[in-house]
Amino acid sequence: MAWYWWVLVVFWMGGFGWAADNVRTALRNRHDRKVQLLEVAKQERLAVEAAQRPPEPVCGCTHHLAKHDKQGRCHERVEVPTAWDENRKPLRYEAGECNCQQYVGPQPLSQVFAEELTDRA
Repeated sequence: MAWYWWVLVVFWMGGFGWAADNVRTALRNRHDRKVQLLEVAKQERLAVEAAQRPPEPVCGCTHHLAKHDKQGRCHERVEVPTAWDENRKPLRYEAGECNCQQYVGPQPLSQVFAEELTDRA
């Protein structure tokens, strides 16, 4: 029955401090891993949702195609720089119209012609 006195003496001397530190560190690491796994699952869910959405019709100027008229002219208001500093960084802006012209040209891959690679003669 004298063994529990040794455990009590070790406890009083602070011998279990290392065990408490190890448990605390293990719990902190486990929590960090769980948070990382939750973040990865969230990113994966967002990626799946984004993949299932249909593409939005956006012009090269990043405005929606609903902002363009039948001729392709953009009618969105943008900030146009009016003054610059010595490093050519804009200092002041004014409201102006977007100057883009919507691309309505041919699709690059739809009109490709490729010859046969082998000769059959």
